[in-house]
Amino acid sequence: MTDRTHTTMESHPDILEMRERHTRAERAVTTQQGQAVEALALVTGLYLAASPWIAGFNGFTTLAVNNLITGIAYAMLLSGFGHAYERTHARAWAAAVLGVWTIIAPWVVAGNVDTTRTVVNNVIVGAVALLLALAASMAAGNTDRGGRGRSARMAR
Repeated sequence: MTDRTHTTMESHPDILEMRERHTRAERAVTTQQGQAVEALALVTGLYLAASPWIAGFNGFTTLAVNNLITGIAYAMLLSGFGHAYERTHARAWAAAVLGVWTIIAPWVVAGNVDTTRTVVNNVIVGAVALLLALAASMAAGNTDRGGRGRSARMAR
């Protein structure tokens, strides 16, 4: 018969590091920057998904479907930003790639869809999406480093 010892979470060797990470993530979620990035990213993703019908180029099926799928994916990638702030660092970079894809999509999707309306729409929305994703990535990176980024230096 083996003797099993039951350990508590308090005796876990990484408990202090896990608590510190959780505390940093909670602090970051409550910042106005984190909340603003999440809200703006959600609106940007939803607009991108609906933009073919809003801007009036839903006749270009390939670009319309592309924007629909990309917009939903973008909104889903950054919508959990405030709830799982620290774990979204990689998702923020994926969202940045979607922003770049949105910018170049009118020229690379099948069909001749690079009209003024589609290009202007996708370049503006893609640039906003890219900037929001970079802001999310920078903020998550500051959280990963324990807040020793620019804002912590400014507070000194």
